[in-house]
Amino acid sequence: MSLGQSKENPTAGTNGVEKDTEDVPAIETIDAELQQRQQDLDNISDERKTNWEMIRAFLVCGAAFFADAYLMFSSNVIVMIMGYVYYHDSTDESRNVVPNKWSTLVKVAVQTGCLLGQLILGRLGDKFGRTGVFSMGAILVIISTVGASFSNDAVRGFNVFVFLFIWLVLVGIGVGGDYPLAATITSEYADERSRGKMMAAVFAFQGLGNVSASIVAIIVLACFKSAIQSDVYTLDYVWRICLGFGAIPGAVSLYWRLTMPESARFKEETRRRQLATEALHEPETESLLAKPACIEAGETGSAQTASADPQHTREMGEEAVCEEQTARRLTEESFSQYFGQWRHLKVLLGTSLAWFAVDVAFYGINLNSSVVISAIGFSGDVQKDDPYRVLTRNCLGNIIINLLGSIPGYICAVFTIERLGRKPIQLFGFAALTVLYIIIGFSYHKILDASNVAFIVLFTLAQFFQNFGPNVTCFVWPGEVFPTRFRATAHGISAAAGKLGAIVAQAGLMSIKDRGGPNAFIPHLIEIFALFTLTGFFVTFWIPETRGKTLEDIEDEA
Repeated sequence: MSLGQSKENPTAGTNGVEKDTEDVPAIETIDAELQQRQQDLDNISDERKTNWEMIRAFLVCGAAFFADAYLMFSSNVIVMIMGYVYYHDSTDESRNVVPNKWSTLVKVAVQTGCLLGQLILGRLGDKFGRTGVFSMGAILVIISTVGASFSNDAVRGFNVFVFLFIWLVLVGIGVGGDYPLAATITSEYADERSRGKMMAAVFAFQGLGNVSASIVAIIVLACFKSAIQSDVYTLDYVWRICLGFGAIPGAVSLYWRLTMPESARFKEETRRRQLATEALHEPETESLLAKPACIEAGETGSAQTASADPQHTREMGEEAVCEEQTARRLTEESFSQYFGQWRHLKVLLGTSLAWFAVDVAFYGINLNSSVVISAIGFSGDVQKDDPYRVLTRNCLGNIIINLLGSIPGYICAVFTIERLGRKPIQLFGFAALTVLYIIIGFSYHKILDASNVAFIVLFTLAQFFQNFGPNVTCFVWPGEVFPTRFRATAHGISAAAGKLGAIVAQAGLMSIKDRGGPNAFIPHLIEIFALFTLTGFFVTFWIPETRGKTLEDIEDEA
């Protein structure tokens, strides 16, 4: 009996071992499934984190452009209000109107600062990181805006307009930095399917800022209505409050700017440059010590493999040479060397000249919207009518023009830029603007005499095609077509060319608008705008289409 039992025990033990062996694959399968599930959860978590970072970047950059546009376009209404404060006692046509030299000084102040900020902060963004410089610009805007709102006459020396100019130039430097930095941050966070839409949407906040400048002015004017009607000098509070309000959006979004991480693309570019620098600066002794090791390895068999497969050895050598060339390109190729090649330079010229062309017209009209509103008789008489009524109707007219033309143009650009592409929108926009400016310029008085409605329709169509056209694409394109290591710098140069156009329009062209009488030269200026937009049409062909391509693909094709 015990013998039988002893015979059964080995069999039982063997079956147990076999059963355990069979369970091992099942356990491994379960572990693999658990690991896969954990990996999927991690991927979902990473995707959500990426989406949140992209949304946060969009909102922060959008808030920056809202504040920037508010500060740029509020100068139009601020100058009008200051006319009542500082020139109320003047006589004849100069009463309640800021002289042209001071009006121009205030209106070009932010543009001048923008030009400097785009060049300086754009370069710093490539060198030290986008988000840090982006935050620095916001702090400068907040401090300078508050300082500008307290501008006043000196007992001796500079008047209020000079001090306001100085402060607004500082404001402009911070505002200017937002152009290349907001564009590159948004571009590098987004994927190729939504990059153009997100960048266009960020820029569309400019339209909201423009409208908000007039809305805030109307609200503040309403708060002081009775005081203004009893004492016109109460308007001194109004322009300061309207200007100071521009610091609030930047202050609200400052925390999010300070805590925003760099994009993965910029981090990778920085890492590659560091590795390339280290690889190129390895001591020569290391390579000398490596040679005997290679020889020794060859004697023990590696050399036999190499001789047996010379093609493999050749490929290894070509790969090493390629890696060294890439390293040298990343570390040694300077901005001037890269853009010293015509195929790269023509793209930079294309983005810069196109932006210059559109901004001559865009700012020439938008910084002087009161001229257009006055032309259709909507604003009233500055010298005779109630200041509250004149200022309110000017602000209301600006809101109407923007809601009819500019805002719809921004919306159409946002929702079609990924379907139509950058180049078709910009070409069609420049072509439409050229035709519209020719019609308005050469038929200016005939249209006004025949119908104010017809004039408004043509003018709002021009506003529409500025934004559903080159005003948006000129911002989007430079954030895509240039390599990561030069992207903010090149975008800053393109944007600075645009601001140069704004300064040319305001300080140069619009300064002669009264030649032959008040606003008598306006029709000829619009004809000149048509010439600039026609130039923008042709230089657009120098810029490659970027729709549906990753930033890496665009860089490789360059």
